[in-house]
Amino acid sequence: MARYVGEMASDLDDNPYFRDPPTDFEPVEDLSEARAREQAEQLREAVRRHDRRYYVEGDPVIADRTYDALFARLEALEDEFALDAEDSPTRRVGGEPVESFDAVEHVAPMLSIDQSGDAEDVYEFDERVRGDLRASGHAGEVDYVCEPKFDGISIEVVYEEGSLVRAATRGDGREGDDVTENVRTIRSIPQRLAGDPPEFLAVRGEVFMPRDAFQAYNRERVESGDDPFANPRNATAGTIRQHDPSVVADRPLDCFFFEVLDSSDGWATRWAEDQALPEFGLKVNEHTERVDSIEDAIEYRDAMLERRDDLNYEIDGVVIKVDDAEKREELGSTARHYRWAFAYKFPARTEVTTIREIAVQVGRTGRLTPVALLDPVDVGGVTVSRASLHNPDEIADLGVDIGDKVRIERAGDVIPQVAEVVEDGSDGEDGDAHFAFPDRCPVCDSPVERDGPMAYCTGGLACDAQLRESVVYYGSDDGLDIEGLGERTVRQFLDAGLITDSVADLYEIDADELVDLEGWGERSAEKLLAELEATKEPPLDDFLAALGIPHVGAATARQLAREFGSLDAVMAADAEELEDVPDVGPVVAEQIRDFFDSEANRAVVADLRDHGVEPQDADVEGGDELEGLTFVFTGSLPNYTRSEAQELVEDHGGSATGSVSGNTDYLVAGENPGQTKRDDADAEGVPQLDGEEEFEELLEDRGAL
Repeated sequence: MARYVGEMASDLDDNPYFRDPPTDFEPVEDLSEARAREQAEQLREAVRRHDRRYYVEGDPVIADRTYDALFARLEALEDEFALDAEDSPTRRVGGEPVESFDAVEHVAPMLSIDQSGDAEDVYEFDERVRGDLRASGHAGEVDYVCEPKFDGISIEVVYEEGSLVRAATRGDGREGDDVTENVRTIRSIPQRLAGDPPEFLAVRGEVFMPRDAFQAYNRERVESGDDPFANPRNATAGTIRQHDPSVVADRPLDCFFFEVLDSSDGWATRWAEDQALPEFGLKVNEHTERVDSIEDAIEYRDAMLERRDDLNYEIDGVVIKVDDAEKREELGSTARHYRWAFAYKFPARTEVTTIREIAVQVGRTGRLTPVALLDPVDVGGVTVSRASLHNPDEIADLGVDIGDKVRIERAGDVIPQVAEVVEDGSDGEDGDAHFAFPDRCPVCDSPVERDGPMAYCTGGLACDAQLRESVVYYGSDDGLDIEGLGERTVRQFLDAGLITDSVADLYEIDADELVDLEGWGERSAEKLLAELEATKEPPLDDFLAALGIPHVGAATARQLAREFGSLDAVMAADAEELEDVPDVGPVVAEQIRDFFDSEANRAVVADLRDHGVEPQDADVEGGDELEGLTFVFTGSLPNYTRSEAQELVEDHGGSATGSVSGNTDYLVAGENPGQTKRDDADAEGVPQLDGEEEFEELLEDRGAL
């Protein structure tokens, strides 16, 4: 079946920018306004046609580079001569952001569809349709149109005299959000219809994100440190409701049209609509079929289920519609559902799915973690679209590669992971791993080093991915506890270019820059800047913890500060000196030394100091009243935070750890203590101090209080 109408020869002859267009344009400033207007209109017409050939028909006639040259020329003409046009293709790069979406009433109700995954319910639908039609005098056969049930976002698009005038989400079926400016950026949705369209046409379509584009987009997000979208539908829903059309323009959305809601013309059947819409440049699905029995409709569904994994878009079933428009009118609808349509759903994918991409995520410490991006699958009632592959050795052990079918399980019923390969989908031998783990960081291109089964980026704080996580950690409770500097704020600063090189960029932000950002006012800006100013003389241990040195948390940072006294002394300490610090073994000592040996990390520390951040020297004298004693705390103490109690112990020569072992000397149990630590203490024969009073009595006896 021919799905698209070819270009008219006269149209091709009239426009010089359609076939073999010239790209060596004369300078814009040499054009008269009349010539510029003429050329701009020709370019708009040509670009619209090229968009249709590329995004709708899948049959481009020019190279991408040539298209880019035509598009750039059109932008230049419109900018130079102020040739603004509502339906210009240049509007697809995004218009002005909107503060909120207006609610608009649909030209016709956009109702939902009854659905089931049981064939018996499909037969009952057919029997009801035939019975209702017989009762109303419509005897005879019933033809159905079958189409994929797309798993995207339903929209209404309205055209007047061939031009797109409005687009709205489905909403509650009666009215939805006006997302016209966002929809203008979707290249498969024409802003001006082709051919000889009706004067008025309202069509229903499904906006979706193609699977390959979704996986590629998720890979970019993972590798840049962002959380990936759960599935293409969520990605589409989150995109179409963005308040900034330029964000929508950057995301790979597509659209199929499948129903005429209202029109100044009319078609006798749904099938006739499907033939007519492509003539206007509206993209329909190639797998739509007309059948003459419900048995054939069920066979269509089964065939689409087999074909499902080969499609480049998500479908979760098929929709079966009465073809004849008059019969559909007679059948009508309920308050919620069309009575002439039924969705025959697919069973959910469970546990076994396909790996579409393997992304490599870079964490705060530089560790590279491979992540399998999957076709969404149900695992224990939860939809899973990504799973950790842990490290390069895990990939080799599993023999996993892109394209493999794998079984997914949730470790501890929480973390999704690849359990095994059930079908090799790659080009190599079964069981072989062909995914090439990168030897350069995917974010900053620094060399990757292996440490046993783990892989690490050597870029340090100069790596954008590590930078993002490091800035978040710097301001977290475990760092300098900067109120208002959470993950969302850090992402906003990075996106706005306020942080580009290191955490030290925080100290260059001024109030005017903050007020210009969405959600910021003068008061909130002043509050954050005051918080930052207050961190310029941090305690040494807090500063060391805030740097995010691998394996150096608050307790180890306190020990380092107490042992060396100054930042310079810590940075200069060799591995042997570091190992002399309580709780710092060879591995941790090597991590500290490697961190400060990094030229990039030392540059960041120097940059912080240049911006006025000077950690305060610690008291290295300390007491030794608790030397040799190890404490574990559980529950809360009325007059001490957990960190204050641990610091008190360490200031007098003792150690504070997080778990009970045979080396623990005392378990201090405050209010609401954890039962596990108490049980461990009983098992190890560790004495327990009940509450703050007994803890302070011990300190007094030892001379530490």
